Amino acid sequence: MQHRGVPSEYVRDQPDFFAVGPACAPAAIEMGAGIWCSPGMSSTYLVTAGDARVLVNTGMWFEARTHKRNFDAVTTAPTRYIVLTQSHTDHIGGVGTFREEGTQLVAQSNITSCQADDERIHGLRVRRSLPFFAEVMGQTGYARGDDATIPPVPKPALADVTFDDTLDLTCGDRRLQLLSVPGGETIDSLVVWLPDDGVALAGNLFSALFGHFPNLATVRGDRMRNALAFTDSVQRVIDLEPELLLLGHHGPVRGASTIRRECERIRDAVRFVHDATVAAMNDGHDVWTAMREIRLPESLALGEAYGRVDWSVRAIWETYAGWMHQHSTLDLYGAPPDQGANEIVDLAGGREAVARRATDLAVSDPLIAIRLCELVLALDAYGRAHEQLLSEHARANFWLTKWLEGEIRGANNRIERLGRP
Repeated sequence: MQHRGVPSEYVRDQPDFFAVGPACAPAAIEMGAGIWCSPGMSSTYLVTAGDARVLVNTGMWFEARTHKRNFDAVTTAPTRYIVLTQSHTDHIGGVGTFREEGTQLVAQSNITSCQADDERIHGLRVRRSLPFFAEVMGQTGYARGDDATIPPVPKPALADVTFDDTLDLTCGDRRLQLLSVPGGETIDSLVVWLPDDGVALAGNLFSALFGHFPNLATVRGDRMRNALAFTDSVQRVIDLEPELLLLGHHGPVRGASTIRRECERIRDAVRFVHDATVAAMNDGHDVWTAMREIRLPESLALGEAYGRVDWSVRAIWETYAGWMHQHSTLDLYGAPPDQGANEIVDLAGGREAVARRATDLAVSDPLIAIRLCELVLALDAYGRAHEQLLSEHARANFWLTKWLEGEIRGANNRIERLGRP
């Protein structure tokens, strides 16, 4: 667990994202109120409803058999509804396994445009996801720059029922209300509310780790997520006053006062970072200064084991102002980051001199060392600098850890291919 400096006792007691893996639980876990969970890359839930049942999310395609076995051990009643809390593949992948004659697939109406995005940039998504999920994606050992195997585009999940803001359903002896929360990981995100039981199933509205700063921009590549839409969506959950909050990963969160306290801290922390970023923009600061200087006050501290404050500062900035930071004319000409590198290296005394300096700085100033390595492709120092960053980072954030590990692996692979000791 990496939740250093987080005031929330609940968050400190929860696992981090390194604990998330493909579904392998031998049985479903009872959550209470006739609801069962089968954990996996994203948790799947069974809501019993007398002579029928409702599924909330279905996991990845290769997890669905495990989830189905676990839920069938609880009840084999017909699956009346499958509800998707969002259209990411770890939610929709098992739809075909659970869908029966008479089953209706229910989703928020933006699912069509979200899945169209997924299809359009399928190759990019696969390549950008591999540095972080290579083992799960069946390409163990992958490093950035390696050849990637691009699987076929998966079939879309075609919803039978969609809605814009709110949808009321009845299944057996259950009343369900589905609420749009477009500030989640996708604009088709929804929350399942069981008003008679005080239970909210929120999926990944709060990002993958509840009580941590949300991922407003993913390093694997996705559309920016709007900070104010996120806080509005969190408020919608707060207004329900749930007694039990069921999440896409880990949890649950129990007790109305605990849920309110945790959700209000998340809401207020994101609003604080949003407002501080906007103030920095209007005061004439640059995005890099804002990323370095904006920090949460102790009273609003969240974990940063999944999203991070500094990354979200940039996401908020570029949501409002786009990619042009008015930093360099080169940005307007499609010039790559290494434009002019050979001239700079020559002025610095040549490749060997720059590589030596990178080696000297690998431990004391690894970021500058990496910049120098990128100029001259100094693989040894590049690997060492990333090892230093990884040691300092101590697995505090899933995405940064996986990136650093992948860059070390990639440098070592290239050294090996070059036949160097």
